Amino acid sequence: MATSSIVIYGAGGHAKVVADLVRLRTISIAGFVDDTNPHRRGEKFCGSLVFSDAQGVRQKHSDIDLDAVIAIGDCNARVRIAVELERQNFRLLILIHPTAAVAGSARIGAGTVVMAGAIINADAVIGKNVIINTGAIVEHDCVIEEGAHICPGVRLGGGVNIGSQAWIGIGAIVKDRVHIGSASIVGAGSLVLKDVPDNATVYGSPAVLRHNDAY
Repeated sequence: MATSSIVIYGAGGHAKVVADLVRLRTISIAGFVDDTNPHRRGEKFCGSLVFSDAQGVRQKHSDIDLDAVIAIGDCNARVRIAVELERQNFRLLILIHPTAAVAGSARIGAGTVVMAGAIINADAVIGKNVIINTGAIVEHDCVIEEGAHICPGVRLGGGVNIGSQAWIGIGAIVKDRVHIGSASIVGAGSLVLKDVPDNATVYGSPAVLRHNDAY
């Protein structure tokens, strides 16, 4: 039976952290993918080679089964790449750091990564290809939709809803039952006390929607 290894899609700072998590899970790394810097092809990165695409890794390791994880912070790119990897029949893994605390009733989608010290409490629903970054707290009954990025130190109160591909910046606090719209950005250190529309940028304490007095 073929052995299994993993392709890490991305070869930057976030990929370094994901690589550490992968090795804690004792999964071997077949290679990293950087599809935007062709000059890096063949470069050594975190102990493995950099490839220009995932198929290049597959061709190099045709004797083993390959899974994948996307180690790119950009939400839009992560979702786009996930679609392509699934089309190429890569299985997207769920990776959870051993120091994270995840309630048994929480649900986590394929391709999601939960980093060190994160807490996901009862009945939270985490979609596909989400990042729950270092030390973030996702309280009970939160819903985080596909491709969102919950940055280090974020605190989400109970029943918060985070729309698809939203970015919640480092150390932000979101009050219970608040809805953050899809593709919105919450600035680092912000305190969000009321709903945020789609495609918005808010920051401050309390957070305000910039260039829109209606918020």
